[in-house]
Amino acid sequence: MLPIFNKYKFVLASKSPRRQELLKGIVPEFDIMLRDTAESYPDTLQGAQIVEHLAKLKASAFEGELAENQLLITADTIVWIDNQVLGKPKNRTVAIEMLHQLSGRKHTVYTGVCLKTTQKERVFSAATDVYFRQLSDDEIAYYVDTYKPFDKAGSYGIQEWIGYVGIERIDGSYFNVMGLPVQRLYQELKKF
Repeated sequence: MLPIFNKYKFVLASKSPRRQELLKGIVPEFDIMLRDTAESYPDTLQGAQIVEHLAKLKASAFEGELAENQLLITADTIVWIDNQVLGKPKNRTVAIEMLHQLSGRKHTVYTGVCLKTTQKERVFSAATDVYFRQLSDDEIAYYVDTYKPFDKAGSYGIQEWIGYVGIERIDGSYFNVMGLPVQRLYQELKKF
């Protein structure tokens, strides 16, 4: 057993099934604790700064609640293109607009992660460049109507149909695009 797994009881603060699945890949056991947090940030922040701010904000919702041996993990993911954030789409129309904006172009997916105990805190982020091929109107409509990506930043899941047929390549972590940069997270946990 690795020392980090004996040292802490892990807590993931995320209702995302993808983050839960990814964390299971590197951490044998963890609890899930949820707090509603207003995901707002100063408009002066850009890219990685935004997700690091939001991950830290999510962790602050647990201030005073963690036990001595608990290690809290919070995360936030955004799609960044044209110096703006593409968040989760509010409806079908917005989802289609977002996918048209991504079509045929490169964008960057940032995920910020905060590790927090009663004693210390560490915030970091990962970036992955994603290259979409040109998507047809029919492909975009099919994907949105079939997969309903309304809970996903940028209106897509790389692990779904659109990822198979629409993404030409990525530079960086695939798992980061899914919502948790597990390779980097593991390295940070070993150092924590």
